[in-house]
Amino acid sequence: MRTFIKRFISSLLFILLVVFTLFIAPTWFFSLITTLLIGVGLYEFYTMVEKRDIFVFRYFGIILGVLVPLSIHLKAGGIIPDIEPLLIVLICLITVMVQLTRRDSSEALKRMSVTLFGILYISWLFSFIIKIKFLTNGAPLCAFLILVTKGGDIGAYLVGSLVGKHALIPRISPKKSVEGLIGGLLFSFVIAILFRPFLQFIPFYHILILGALLGILGQMGDLSESLIKRDCDVKDASSIFPGLGGALDILDSLLFTTPVFYFYLKMLFNL
Repeated sequence: MRTFIKRFISSLLFILLVVFTLFIAPTWFFSLITTLLIGVGLYEFYTMVEKRDIFVFRYFGIILGVLVPLSIHLKAGGIIPDIEPLLIVLICLITVMVQLTRRDSSEALKRMSVTLFGILYISWLFSFIIKIKFLTNGAPLCAFLILVTKGGDIGAYLVGSLVGKHALIPRISPKKSVEGLIGGLLFSFVIAILFRPFLQFIPFYHILILGALLGILGQMGDLSESLIKRDCDVKDASSIFPGLGGALDILDSLLFTTPVFYFYLKMLFNL
């Protein structure tokens, strides 16, 4: 019960922050919060990995990682040209150069691969939310993405806690159940339908597709982080958000839904 109360309070505060950031604060503040979450998420990821005795370029990874959302914000604001592809190439190049400066070349491939994976997995994937925010109707689109995705998280937790009996993938996450997965998908689907009045420009059948698609991808994102945490033998990425864990625990389900949602909008609605 105590864990539920902590989770409820942290979730409520998180929702209030999201509402303020999306609909009240200027766009630069939204990008700043996104960048901070990415930076903390990268720090948590590299800290977890080092518990597996895998040395990574932690601070280089964090610095290079936060450059991605910053460059996207500056490009979307018309301040700089589109340097995102070049930046990804430079990040790979700099990672290799940092390794070349080291005297110890043992496990070089593992060190570089994990450092780059963290940047691509956390920074690049979640940075797409800044691109969504700069689209026409960007604020309600971001709200839809977050509510449908995180609503699936809440549904999976509630249904799994109440009636979960059949383990989903016990070798990855013993507490996740088949019932929780179904509950999470239903929550995402229902929230997408309820949000329809705020996205009148999107046909209803696309809302249904997005509800199912984001629900599935959100659960996949949650399982992917569970896989990483299981391999690193940790319960939560950190404890900075009581009841919820760390920044990475908040971002996990959004890491796959965010870029897919962006490309869905761009390809089908040309926003």
